[in-house]
Amino acid sequence: MSSQQDRADTAASDPVSAEDIIVTGFRASLYNAAQIKRESDAIVDAIVAEDIGKLPDNNAAESLARISGVQVSRSGDEANQVLVRGLPDVATTFNGRDIFTAESRGVALWDFPPGALRALEVFKSGTADLVEPGLAGLINVRTWRPFDFKGFEIAGAVRGTYNDQSKKYDPANANLQITDRWQTGIGEIGALINFAYTQQQFRNAARWNSADVLAPDVANTVEPESVGRDFVFPEAVGVFYNSGIRKRPSINASLQWKPAPNLEIYVDGLWQAYRGRDANDFFATSLRFAGAQLSNVVLDPDEPNKVASLTKTGGWRPDIYRSTVNGDTNTYQGAIGAIWTTGKATISTDFAYTDSTFKQTEWSLDSALTSAPTVDAAFDVKGSAAFSLPGFDATDPSHYQFRGFFDRTYVGKGNGIQWRGDISLETDIPFLPQLQVGSRVTTRNSSVRSGSRYAYLMDLGIGMNELGLGAMSLVDDSFRGGVQGFTQWLAPERSAIRSNIDGLRAIALAGLQQLSALNPNDAGLADNVARWSSTDVPIDPLASWEASEKTYAAYAQGKYAFDIGGVDVGGLVGVRIVNTDGVYSGTSLVDGVQTPEQNRQNYVDVLPNVSMRIRPTDKLQVRLAYTETRTRPTFGQLNPAVNITRAQNTGGTPGRYDAFGRAGNRDLAPLTSRNYDGTIEYYFSPRAAAGISVFYRDLDGFISDYTRDVQDPVYGLIQVVRPENAGSGRIKGIEAGFHSFFDFLPGWLSGFGVQANATYLDGKNQLPNALGQDTKMVAIPGVSKWSYNAVLFYERGKLSTRLSYNYRSKFTNFYSPDANGNLYVGEGTKPIARLDYSLSYTVIPAITITADVSNILGKPFNNYRYFNQTQTYPRDIRYEGRYFGLGTRFRF
Repeated sequence: MSSQQDRADTAASDPVSAEDIIVTGFRASLYNAAQIKRESDAIVDAIVAEDIGKLPDNNAAESLARISGVQVSRSGDEANQVLVRGLPDVATTFNGRDIFTAESRGVALWDFPPGALRALEVFKSGTADLVEPGLAGLINVRTWRPFDFKGFEIAGAVRGTYNDQSKKYDPANANLQITDRWQTGIGEIGALINFAYTQQQFRNAARWNSADVLAPDVANTVEPESVGRDFVFPEAVGVFYNSGIRKRPSINASLQWKPAPNLEIYVDGLWQAYRGRDANDFFATSLRFAGAQLSNVVLDPDEPNKVASLTKTGGWRPDIYRSTVNGDTNTYQGAIGAIWTTGKATISTDFAYTDSTFKQTEWSLDSALTSAPTVDAAFDVKGSAAFSLPGFDATDPSHYQFRGFFDRTYVGKGNGIQWRGDISLETDIPFLPQLQVGSRVTTRNSSVRSGSRYAYLMDLGIGMNELGLGAMSLVDDSFRGGVQGFTQWLAPERSAIRSNIDGLRAIALAGLQQLSALNPNDAGLADNVARWSSTDVPIDPLASWEASEKTYAAYAQGKYAFDIGGVDVGGLVGVRIVNTDGVYSGTSLVDGVQTPEQNRQNYVDVLPNVSMRIRPTDKLQVRLAYTETRTRPTFGQLNPAVNITRAQNTGGTPGRYDAFGRAGNRDLAPLTSRNYDGTIEYYFSPRAAAGISVFYRDLDGFISDYTRDVQDPVYGLIQVVRPENAGSGRIKGIEAGFHSFFDFLPGWLSGFGVQANATYLDGKNQLPNALGQDTKMVAIPGVSKWSYNAVLFYERGKLSTRLSYNYRSKFTNFYSPDANGNLYVGEGTKPIARLDYSLSYTVIPAITITADVSNILGKPFNNYRYFNQTQTYPRDIRYEGRYFGLGTRFRF
């Protein structure tokens, strides 16, 4: 582990012992976080110890949203993406070591339960001794070790939750940590083991407009005639329910041995798992195709080329699916290392092996209504579409017909070895008190094996009640507010689908064989029969890839210090040199021919860092830093293969494209950035501090997926999606933060405290040269201009309570091309706000009762769609649940 991270570790543990944290609670947490920030050579923010345990959060990513400059994206009632200063390009480490989930470069931070963690450290600027940060920085997840405690201790927590939207209880969220240390004849030995388990049952409800906003088809009749035909409307409306259960067990353990006061040997181990069982229900009804009749057309009075509402009769019958997704992750990491201090030198080494596998299976049972009911649709009712099916009896099983069955498998794997060695030397040079050198070697293998098959059997006219899945029931209505009219339809029980997968596969094969016999010259049907002839889903070489990568790094860094007129000045000057050598393989499909592809990249990055810390007084310090960072493309983005498939009519809505192309990019280069940071920090007291940070990122080659239309002489109109390096870009911003307990107030008022931070971001980059628009600057997708947190504490005696508010402003999701190929904002997300509350009461010193509520506001997530450069329709609105928690913490 690097000396930089060791210093952060020391700052977290030295000022306040573990027992003190229990006594002083939030105060100690804020103090330790401030000490990490104050003493670090890098620009760091952190959440430590009790602070994590006392937040009403279900995973580490949720806790990170409380830090200034950190934003999270959410789905399925949890944070599942972390952005630092608006960017997702974050390197992740576990106790200072690189860690990853399956085939990805980073780890799924949301898989870490908060109860198992000692600290979360967000390095916003790098130093040469750190594992190379991404553009956005580095997040280090730190756990406890036995020498962090004075002796034997057993501690843990049990917490139950209730979700008001899924109407489910999860009583088994818990963690247990046991640790001890002993003096023996061979030195001091410590051992620690931590068990953690979290469970979450969720259900989201969304109503949506299609992203395709079109004018009436020539076959549509329009009434009243007075509205004309010069208008547009979303091609379809629908409802989507996303539900499921997530289980995350984990075990981490640590052994420490000090055979001598100046030598420590340690062994660390981690098992982290995810077990997801998602259950999705989807209903969509087309409004435009197959000669639909449009009546009661009402135009928007402010934008008369937009339809506000209409009635549709005839046309396509609605499509339905009920999908079941099983996802399992197992991540293992084992490490051994040593720290030896001899004279003025500290020598450390660390060797680790990581292995991670993600397996996913998906089944979708597709159905459709036997005819097209009348649809009354409005396109902007409190955030999105609202529609009803007047006169339709959703409870009649004879109205539902079997449409098809989808079967998919996905396996992502990753493993790697990492070794590092570091030497830190205290010198006798007054202005250069410390020198550091080190090296690191890694090997990394990554692969994806995936395959899918679909049997479209609508033409056989099989009723849903003929599949042998038992009685159907209405799906649950999970909407709030009473806006959506049609919310329920019949579907087989999910348990019946899971227990009859082999039977459904047999029905799919028999149906395809029947269709193939009726159409003996249809080669596509014959190929599909072959795909369904095996029990297991055949692996598709076009959806699979491999990568093998090695890196060799070395660094040198010096710490300088001097005094000017009584003002302490110090900092770091260093450089890290990294050689990356990778081979990336995939399979292309063009003109029906499969071709193996392989690409090799070998490049060297030189990453300098210079920082200065000026301390005019003991309470005031100013920091300046310049660093260079780079973020490698993901392994999947480097897949050299291209896959072009013709559009297929499976009985649904016809599309505008003749074919679709998806490709990686063998020529992708790492995203590079020159980073400028400055901070002013003032520490009023051990419990109060304020700071302002400014930053600027000079970017080159930002990587995003871009969509463009290509008119091909063979395929026709192709929609091509592939990652591209953009041109230059920049991100600039400012962060401000403050925290304090009001200890100066009399009596019970002294228990109040506040914590607040705000971040402003302005990020833009040029569009890729490949799109022919390299001079156009656009906002970077996913970046909110504003985000802030406000927390009100109260802690006095046995009572602790906290009210937390989190906000991020609107942001762009992606860009779309117009008819001339010019890009504009395609989709965006409206502002997001959350309010959470937690309370704890210490019954006796060893036992604390806790209660919390998450997502009190219950504010839905709302996306909007630009259908040209200036006009929008709502895209969707998603309702998430509120969580109510009750539990206890103990420590003996």
